Amino acid sequence: MFATQGAIAAGPDAEDLVPPEDAASSAIEAASASSFPKVLRRRLERFFADADLSPKANPAMWGKIAIGMAVLAGSWIALYVLHPAAWAFFALYVLGGLAQTFLLLNIAHDSNHNAISSRPAINKSLNYVFDLCGISSYMWRILHHRGHHSCINLHGEDDAIEGRGLFRFTPHTPRTPLHRFQHIYALFLYALFSLEYVFVRDFQSFFAPAHDYLTRTKHPLREYVILFAGKAFYLTYMLVLPIVVMHESPWLVFASFFAVHLVVGISVVLVFQTTHVIEDTYFPLHRDEFENGVYHVFATTADYATENPLVGWLVGGLNHHVVHHLCPYVCHTHYAPLTRIVKETAEEFGVPYRQHRTMTTAVWHHLMLLKQLGNEN
Repeated sequence: MFATQGAIAAGPDAEDLVPPEDAASSAIEAASASSFPKVLRRRLERFFADADLSPKANPAMWGKIAIGMAVLAGSWIALYVLHPAAWAFFALYVLGGLAQTFLLLNIAHDSNHNAISSRPAINKSLNYVFDLCGISSYMWRILHHRGHHSCINLHGEDDAIEGRGLFRFTPHTPRTPLHRFQHIYALFLYALFSLEYVFVRDFQSFFAPAHDYLTRTKHPLREYVILFAGKAFYLTYMLVLPIVVMHESPWLVFASFFAVHLVVGISVVLVFQTTHVIEDTYFPLHRDEFENGVYHVFATTADYATENPLVGWLVGGLNHHVVHHLCPYVCHTHYAPLTRIVKETAEEFGVPYRQHRTMTTAVWHHLMLLKQLGNEN
């Protein structure tokens, strides 16, 4: 049931880089029958068995997929059909960007965890939502599974807490004078995150990797082809066609493109950073600091706004982040009741469960940690 510290697929060039679901359970099999991990696992599994539910997509999820795709397609159809004025072009273009953000958080993330369907072909097809948004789905899958899920908040391994010299996200990272101001410039640089991903990070990960597991990976030739074809397709429909076919001002198109990336960048970064990089989460130095991977998840991961269904609907259930790390192959539309089970079981066993009542509070605590790390050795 749990995918925490377990291995990823059999090899770096495996057909499917998402960990198999049955392998996830092996990390906790040694626990006694009455231990917290065992009890929690049984209760989470029983939720689906008692209700005769599939852990994959339910009607609510298929509805979200349809809505996201319809808004993205509708915004671009409207641009071509209506030939809107500059302000309306900007509004429709940014609406398409909001749809991309929604699809990344709600659809692409789940599909890359094989959480939408038990049929691999369906998940693989929906994986390409990343490529539709200018990001290599193949490389994201490697970085997310090998560089995050298998090593949450682990210094030197978790790609999500690599500050690249601009940020100090962990007390184990050397502090520089620049970090004193990181809580001030953080939101601005976060807004540039998706631009960096589209134009730099993917190519760097393929051709100048910073992690050993990427250096050792032999990428299939088709993934190089998809990388360049995906970038070309994205830049063509986002930049070239509006200028060449719609005859829009290049300045208007580039300004709209930049605005979209500001929206995508800051939204995606804050959704994730507020679940791991806050004042009361832990940053381990070694994988074996915890006797069981479940305790690792609880120490390094936090939730926010779990009682607010609108937040959960917009961010793909990632505000229920503890459950996501415990059950990554479960569709996020099931997270809310699972989170209640997690809370109750953690309280029963005296295991600290971290949460913030609102996302705003979580963002504040993230910025407070940045300020603290920027001023303390």
